[in-house]
Amino acid sequence: MTNFLIKRFIKDYENIQKTSVRSAYGKLSGVVGIVCNVLLCAVKLAAGLISGSVAITADAVNNLSDASSSIISLLGFKLAERPADDEHPYGHGRYEYLSGLMVALLIMIIGVELLKSSVDKILHPERVMFSVATACVLLFSIVLKLWMAFFNTKMGKTINSGTLEATAADSRNDVITTSAVLIAAIASKFTNVELDGFMGAAVALFILYSGFGLVKDTLDPILGKAPEPETVKAIKEKILSYPGVIGTHDLMVHDYGPGRQFASVHVEMAAESDVLESHDVIDNIERDFLKNDGIHMLVHYDPISASDSETSELRNWIAEKIKEIDSRLTIHDLRIVKGKTHTNVIFDCVVPYDTGIEEKEIKKRINNMVQENYPDHFCVITIDRSYAPIV
Repeated sequence: MTNFLIKRFIKDYENIQKTSVRSAYGKLSGVVGIVCNVLLCAVKLAAGLISGSVAITADAVNNLSDASSSIISLLGFKLAERPADDEHPYGHGRYEYLSGLMVALLIMIIGVELLKSSVDKILHPERVMFSVATACVLLFSIVLKLWMAFFNTKMGKTINSGTLEATAADSRNDVITTSAVLIAAIASKFTNVELDGFMGAAVALFILYSGFGLVKDTLDPILGKAPEPETVKAIKEKILSYPGVIGTHDLMVHDYGPGRQFASVHVEMAAESDVLESHDVIDNIERDFLKNDGIHMLVHYDPISASDSETSELRNWIAEKIKEIDSRLTIHDLRIVKGKTHTNVIFDCVVPYDTGIEEKEIKKRINNMVQENYPDHFCVITIDRSYAPIV
């Protein structure tokens, strides 16, 4: 069914790198979500009102919120496909993240209201009328939501969309909550214990928990979350695979929406090499990332003295020694400036945000380490922060 919908409604569906095709996947998911959730809401609402079950009614309202979420996601994908302009040179891709944030907030608001009704039902219980028709409605909902979970999982993985994968997780959660409502209805039918209010509260709490997780997931890219370690590792390995590249550091990756990544990085190459050849390698690196990874990469050329054995030896010694302070510390751009009475060792030290040691203390400890072995050497250290740790 999923493959049929994709082939039927998405033109050029295999070309997922194209913005319009990617947007078509998102819009198809939104339309399917709206249709399915409105249908489920109507059926469950009728069953809830007839049976007097607040849990079933709560589940119906949850489906209504899912339909609203699908509408917002649909609009988000539609706005995100708008091309860049003078005021927004990086495009409008973050609309997808903003729509996800709105959905998450809507879910949490509805969760609070459902929790209020459920607590009222616990304090003032009423007998729930259960029938085979009610059970059939809930079973139909479980089956449909299972299909929606698989549908959105495939769509999300196809275009690497966190929004669609979150939608799939939401459908999976609905399967769990609806199953819980069905169990409560059956238990209330055959016992004198009214579990309806308690189960409604459990559903509401689950909705709130899911909403909180979605808020975090959608806020992260908007606030500038660091790239995944796998992404950083892949970038590093690709850069180091080019001839003449000795090292790399100061990687920054900016996410302006799915498929809209901009990055900058420093690449170390031998100062003794031909400048034009080094520049040619850097051009090839930038073109490679844009063509094969969709990343607009800006490479800064850092020439280092590869033939100076004294500098290389000192660089390697300090790089290994500072790991006694914190194993994540790294250095780059080291150079030696000799004077008549002393030698300055100038370099940058990359310090993680959570190291727990003050910058002044780090500088002092590194300088002491160096002077223990090189008494006439003084360190001039610039503390650098890691935006995307390259290890």
